[in-house]
Amino acid sequence: MDEAFAITGSVQGKEYSFDARLVMIGYTHKFIVLINGLEVVYETDEERQYRAVLNESDQGKVKDCDVELIKAVANKIESIHFA
Repeated sequence: MDEAFAITGSVQGKEYSFDARLVMIGYTHKFIVLINGLEVVYETDEERQYRAVLNESDQGKVKDCDVELIKAVANKIESIHFA
């Protein structure tokens, strides 16, 4: 089951909105978010915090500004999920 939605927020005073999907896999889930053309997968780690996973081929495409957005989206997902 895939649920599509938008993740919105602000980073350094700039507003953003990214397309996202919630993918249920058995008893777990992942969020897939399209950030500036990169498909970023957010999954929970052992401490139940979200980590971002990129395809190996996409890792060289990440810029400093993208890193801040990737972190901000992880924080937003945590705030939504644990609210």
